[in-house]
Amino acid sequence: MNTVRVGMAGYKFMGKAHSQAYALTPMFFPGVPKPVMKAICGRDEAAVKQAAEQFGWESWTADWRQLVARDDIDMIDINTPSDSHKDIAVAAAKAGKHVFCEKPLALTLSDAREMLNAAESAGVKHMIGFNYRFVPAVRLAKKLISEGRIGEIRHIRAVFLQDWIVDPQFPLVWRLQKDIAGSGANGDLNAHIIDLARYLVGEFSEVIGMSETFIKERPIIVSDRGGLRNVQGDSSAPMGQVTVDDSTIFLARFLGGAIGTFEATRFATGRNCANSFEINGSKGSLRFDFERMNELDVYFREDAEDVRGFRTVHATQGPHAYADAWWPAGHSIGFAETFVHEVVEFMESMRDNRIPSPSFLDGVKCQEVLEAVDLSIESRRWVKIDELS
Repeated sequence: MNTVRVGMAGYKFMGKAHSQAYALTPMFFPGVPKPVMKAICGRDEAAVKQAAEQFGWESWTADWRQLVARDDIDMIDINTPSDSHKDIAVAAAKAGKHVFCEKPLALTLSDAREMLNAAESAGVKHMIGFNYRFVPAVRLAKKLISEGRIGEIRHIRAVFLQDWIVDPQFPLVWRLQKDIAGSGANGDLNAHIIDLARYLVGEFSEVIGMSETFIKERPIIVSDRGGLRNVQGDSSAPMGQVTVDDSTIFLARFLGGAIGTFEATRFATGRNCANSFEINGSKGSLRFDFERMNELDVYFREDAEDVRGFRTVHATQGPHAYADAWWPAGHSIGFAETFVHEVVEFMESMRDNRIPSPSFLDGVKCQEVLEAVDLSIESRRWVKIDELS
C-alpha cells in the first residue's frame, strides 16, 4: 500500500493540526504510505470550504455521512466535538473505513465500548489521538522504564495545568457544556495524563477524586460550536450555566503497586500547557514537562555519589525516537510534530497490517478511569476500576 486516502471530520484547532500532519508526513517520513487529503467535513459550509482551501484538501462537504459513504476514502479522521465521535466512528467502521479519533473517545464509557466493538467487528484499523505519547522525551521515558533502569515504580505525580478560562467573562464555549464535551478538565486534560500513566506505569486499580466548578455561569456565545462571535468581556450578553468541572484532582493505585496523584485544571494562572509528570522508581526517577518538551530529566541512584543528581537529556537527537527524520542535533521540534508522529504510526499500521497504538482499546481503558473518578466524586469513596466492567 503506497497511499491512504483520508477523509476528515472537523476543521478547527485539531483539524488544522491534523491537516498539517498529513501534509508533512511524506516530506519527513517518505518510507511510510502517503496520506492523500481527499475531503474535509464541517457543519458551516463557508468555513469548511475556506478550511479545505487553506489546509490543502481536495474537496469538502457539510455532511459527514457523505464523507463516510465515499468509495474513494480509506480512513476517517474524527476531530469534531466529543458528542459526535460515536456516530461517525461507528458508521465509518460499518462502511469498512479505518478510523482515527481524537480523545476522549466518547461522551461515556458505554459509547466508547460501542465504538471499539464496531471497529473490531468490522476488522478495521482504529486509533485514538493521545499525541503526547509521541513526544520523543516521553518515548525515552518509556524505554528507560521498560529496560528497568529506574527499577520498580513507586510513584507518579502528574498534572495538566492551563489558565485559558480564568476570566469570568470568557464565553460559554462547547468545551464548557457537558452535553457536548462530556466533561471539563477531567475528560479534556486528565485523559492525557491518565493515558501517559497507563503507557508508562501500567493499569489503574482504584481511584478517589474531587472536582470544582469555580465559575458557574458565563456569557452565551453565538456560535457553531467554538466560533466566538460575542466579544469577550461583553457584559450585556446573556449568561448560561457551566455544566462541567473546571478542575479535577484524584489519587490512584496501580495494579503493579505504585501510587499516584493527578491534577487537571484550567485555572492555574500563568500556566499555558503544563502537562508534566515525575515518576520515582527504586533505582531512579524521571521528570518531564511539555512546556520543555524536548527534555527529559533523569536521575540514577547508581551514579557516583559526587556527581549524583538530575541530568537533562535533549531527546531529539542521536538515538532518540523520530530523531533521524527531523533536524540536525540541537534543533528542537514542537507541538505540531507530535501529530506527524501519530500519522506515521497510523500509516505504518496500514503498511504492516496491524492495529495502531494507542487504539480504541486504550481509549476505553482511559474512559474507565475517567468514569471511575466521576463515580468516586459522586459517591465520596474509593472506586475500583473493575466496578465499571
